[in-house]
Amino acid sequence: MIGFLISVVVIAISLFIISKLPTGVEIDNPIAALIGGAIIGAFNGLYYIFPGWFRGTAAILSLGIIPLIGSIIVFGLAAWLVEGFRLRWGIGSAILGAIALAIISSILNAILNATGLIPAAA
Repeated sequence: MIGFLISVVVIAISLFIISKLPTGVEIDNPIAALIGGAIIGAFNGLYYIFPGWFRGTAAILSLGIIPLIGSIIVFGLAAWLVEGFRLRWGIGSAILGAIALAIISSILNAILNATGLIPAAA
């Protein structure tokens, strides 16, 4: 449970950073970012229901397109569900936002891991 909460906060901070970049993602307040982070974290958690070999094989065979499309769909769904979280350019903003979210949240997780605040992912 603590891992999920840390993930939600990291995603929310990432979303707030992304909203300041010229990606077409608009977030009105930190509460909308937290709710969006919770939705994205919950749907990302559903992705891990599938066995690791299945996820890896699908990613390799599709050259990463399947996980990218999943991330874009989840990003757009979160924007659709949360009031105060908008995609100015529609699918273009969802694509840019999903890619930026992957990069920024990876950097934040690496920083937290390097400082010892979160354990390395198994």
